Parts: sequence; C-alpha cells; structure tokens
Amino acid sequence: MQCFKCGAQLGAEQTCPNCGMNVKMYKKLIAISNYLYNVGLERAKVRDLSGAVDSLKASLQYYKGNIQARNLLGLIYYEMGETVSALSEWVISKNQVSKDNIADTYLHEVQSNTALLNTVNQTIKKYNQALIYCQQGSEDLAVIQLKKILSINPKLIKAHQLLALLYIRDRKYDLARKSLRAAEKIDRGNTTTMGYLAEIDGHTGNGVEKSKKPKKKESRVEYNTGNDTIIQPTNLRDNSGWMMILNILVGLVIGVTATYFLIVPSIRQTLQKDANTAVSDANDTIAAKNQAIQELEAQVTKLTKNVENANEEKDASASQIISYQKLLSAYQSYQQGGLEEAKTALAQVDQKLLDTGAKQVYESIQTEIDSKYLESAYNDGYAAYMARNYQQSADLLQKVVDVDDTYHSGDAIYYLAQSYRCIEEYQKAADLYQKVIDEYPTSYKANNARYKYLPEVQQKLEAQ
Repeated sequence: MQCFKCGAQLGAEQTCPNCGMNVKMYKKLIAISNYLYNVGLERAKVRDLSGAVDSLKASLQYYKGNIQARNLLGLIYYEMGETVSALSEWVISKNQVSKDNIADTYLHEVQSNTALLNTVNQTIKKYNQALIYCQQGSEDLAVIQLKKILSINPKLIKAHQLLALLYIRDRKYDLARKSLRAAEKIDRGNTTTMGYLAEIDGHTGNGVEKSKKPKKKESRVEYNTGNDTIIQPTNLRDNSGWMMILNILVGLVIGVTATYFLIVPSIRQTLQKDANTAVSDANDTIAAKNQAIQELEAQVTKLTKNVENANEEKDASASQIISYQKLLSAYQSYQQGGLEEAKTALAQVDQKLLDTGAKQVYESIQTEIDSKYLESAYNDGYAAYMARNYQQSADLLQKVVDVDDTYHSGDAIYYLAQSYRCIEEYQKAADLYQKVIDEYPTSYKANNARYKYLPEVQQKLEAQ
C-alpha cells in the first residue's frame, strides 16, 4: 500500500514515514473497498451477478484505485452481455495502471476479435430498434427483433427481460417464464427478473394458497348380519372375467383413438411450428450477417480507394515540391558559377510537374548551362590532354560527347579517342576512331585515325 500524498510504501503505522500524513482513514477506506470486493467476488461465484455489480460499484466508490474490483466488474458486465460497459471499465483500469494489468489482455482479446465487435455493434443497434418499436406500439416487430438479438448474444439479460415483458403484456405467460428462466440462469439475483416472475405467478395463480382438500369419502361400509360384522369397500364391483377383459379392450381402443386424433396432430403441429420458427430465425440471421458483410466490404473498398488517392496526391505533391527545389538549386548554382552542380540539380527536375513560368526558366537555364558546360568541359578536357593527364581528359571529354558528339567539329571525339588510347582502353578508342573516320572522312583527324592510330589500336586488341 502506498501513501496517497507522496507515494511512499506504508507499513502498520498510522502515519506516513516519509511525509508524516495521517493515513488511518485512508487505510480504513481501502479495507472497506477490499471487503466489498470480496463480497462481490463471492456473489459472482454463485452467479448473483446483479448483487456482485452493486458490491463492486460500492467498492470503487470507497477506493477508485481498486484495480481488481474494476477488472472483475468488467468481467461481470461482459458475462451479462453488456460488452460496452465492460470495455469502459477495462479502459479506465488500464489508464490507472498501465503495466502488469490483466485488463490489457481482456481489451486485446475483445478488440482483436472483429466478429465479436461486429456482434456487439449489431446487438446495440437491434436493441435500440426494439425499444423504438415498443414506443411506437409495434410489439410484434419488437419481439422479432429481440429474438434476433438473443440469437446473436444470448447472454444479454436486458433483452430477455424486455422480451418477457412483451410476452406478459400479450398474456403468453409460459413464454415469458421461459425467457425469464434463461435470464435467471445468467444472473440469479436480478431483482427485475424476480419481480417479473412474481408478476407471472400473480396472473397464473401459482402464488395463491390452495384451498383445503375435501374430506375423503369413506372407503368402506360396515354392516351386521346376525352375529357377524361385514366390512365391504364402497366401490366394490362384482365383475366377471369376461367383463374385465372387455373393459381392458375398450380402454385400449379409446387410448389409441385419442392418441391418433388428439395427441399426434398436436405434436406434428408443434414440430412444424418450431421448424418454421427455426428456419425464419436462421434466414433472418443469414440476412443480417450478409448485410453486415456487404457493408463492411463497401467500407473497406471505399477506405482503400481513399487511401490510394491520398497516397497518390501525397506522392505527386512531394515530387512537385522536389522538382521546384531542384530547379531553384540549379538556378542558384548557375548564378554562382557552379555549372556541374547546376547541371546535376537540373537533371533531377521533372518538367511535367512545372507550370508554364517554371518551364520557361528551366529551358532557359538548361540551354545556357549546356552551352557553358560543354565549353568548360571541353576546354578543361583538352587542357588535361595537353598536360598528359589522360584519365582526367577522358572523363571530361566523355561528358561532352555524351551531350553532343559533334562538338567542336569532331575534336571532342578525336581527343577522347586519343585519351582512351593513352590509358589503354583500346576498344573504346577504336570505336571512336572509326566514328571520326565515318563522320569526318576528309579531315586531318580522319587521316590520322585511319592510317596511324586505328591500326595501332587494333594491333593492341589482337595482342590482348
């Protein structure tokens, strides 16, 4: 037990050892709460659920932190078919104690069971509809609705009691008693159920004291004959043997006839009625479940479509924002002279997502960047070639050729081939020499490639 003020552990003393607060009354309240919890537990064990609910509510009034009492109250509500009330108690319990609380297990088992939640939802809707039918005077429809409820949730005591009340109104006391007995099996101490049973007993006369039995007639007659006293039963008959056999036969015939014409049709009618009722209830249950399934499928389809549309809009908006950011970055890099950074950023822009003004900016920047980029890359590549830095020359000139393979009248291709030859990438050099020969056949570059460098490179390839 912890102090309600500072949270320190309490012992047998009447004051808190940490803060000095008087905890005598606090301990007494907790003791009363625990006592009422034990009373509620004992009542629950003998299925006096209403009495257990009263005791547990009283226990929580004395001490709201009695988690065991609140969890047990939720279990009793769940057993009585009142799942919503049970969930409410368990949620409160979990909020009070979040760790090592069995209410968390109860909530997980109920909330993870989609079929159970759907059953609870249908039960609440149908019970409310039954109440509306009663208010409108449509008792027959209310009875049908309550039967559907009990077929889905047979533990809902309120539905049993309301159905019995409607049967009492229609003077169908046997059906009312049957419904109340079903409620009594769930909760033996429910005062409403016992009150309705007393009402039925008052109507059927089962509670009225029976009148005294009439005196039995004398079963014998005594009379004197001379000196002898004769004792003879009053119902003594002197039947002969054949008369007794005849009486037996007549009795058998009457019994068989009565059975055939009176009992058998009644049994058949009862069986047929029960079968029709069962088929009707089954059809109603199937229709309700099919309707629920269709509604859930429609909801799932709608939600799935909404999620897909939202994701598409989100992705499109994100891509558009990225394109504008890259365009701005490219513009800033271009203004600062960073052609390489500007070109990289511009390559990540999606033109389809830009508006008209942004597209014009994009095309203007791209044209200028390409022109300056090619010029800068070619000059740097040529300078690296002349400085015999052939790997750097190949990297720079390859970027130029990737954009415009006719740049500087084919000089970019020619010096790229020369760079590849010098770094011994002979196949790439051979392909580029052949391209120079094909596209610029009368130039000095083609003559050098045809008669000097291409044969040299091919010889190297054959040697490899």
